[in-house]
Amino acid sequence: MDCTGLARSTIYKYIAEGAFPKSVKLGPRLVAWVEEEVQAWIAARIGERDYLMLD
Repeated sequence: MDCTGLARSTIYKYIAEGAFPKSVKLGPRLVAWVEEEVQAWIAARIGERDYLMLD
């Protein structure tokens, strides 16, 4: 949530849609994400924005 600015519910919605990196289960009620995967997801959104600006 800190890296993306997205709400928890939005992150889980995107995961269910296959549009966000999957989490890694660390414990019964604790998950985390691989930072590189989240950063790559953010970079892809920037790439999409920049591509759309060229049109």
